[in-house]
Amino acid sequence: MHTLWIRLNAVVFYGLSVLLCLAMMTTVSTWGWQSRHKPVIHKIGLNNLRSLKSHGGVDRALLSFDLHADLRPAFHWNIKQLFVAVVATYKTNTNVMNEVVLWDRIVEASDGVDARVVKEKNVFVKYALIDQGAELRGKEVELKLIWDHMPLTGMLYMGQDKEVIGTFNLPDTYQ
Repeated sequence: MHTLWIRLNAVVFYGLSVLLCLAMMTTVSTWGWQSRHKPVIHKIGLNNLRSLKSHGGVDRALLSFDLHADLRPAFHWNIKQLFVAVVATYKTNTNVMNEVVLWDRIVEASDGVDARVVKEKNVFVKYALIDQGAELRGKEVELKLIWDHMPLTGMLYMGQDKEVIGTFNLPDTYQ
């Protein structure tokens, strides 16, 4: 006859094994969902350039933008939340690729269906477009929307739409 500790050990590890199998089945059931069901981005673009200044030896641009995106297709039963961000991308002589997050939001599955449609006009950036040097003047800037799936269980997945991109040029002089 087994002791109490041996029986308790068997029950606990059997339960953990069942939980592991269920977590793996959950992850496998949502594989490929992200590549087939992407958010629909209707519009992303510059609304107003408020200022472009040199601040402490670095260029800083403050702007507002318009965003209309339907995030509902990205949600499924295993998604806890989506982290959504508007990213500005530009090239300089110093750095071939610069990416700066201008705005972000967390959309939770519990927020409801209406919160999953982001329709914002004239949104002022949360974080300024700041260059490492003084190379922002006259640059072409692309705005794009990126999203990061945060599931209940399984791997994180980050995506972006390469088709809907808002492009604008910064002025050659400070404003």
